[in-house]
Amino acid sequence: MSLLTIILNILLPPLAVFLKHGVGTTLLISILLTLVGWLPGVIHAFIVNK
Repeated sequence: MSLLTIILNILLPPLAVFLKHGVGTTLLISILLTLVGWLPGVIHAFIVNK
């Protein structure tokens, strides 16, 4: 995982997921979790972008 990916995971979780996986269910889940709360979005981004 690059430094840029780590920074994006923390600041903009849906963008980091989009750059790795494109448009799909993973991105939708990331957006929903980020809207619910920032921390669930960050955790999901780190798990998905291993």
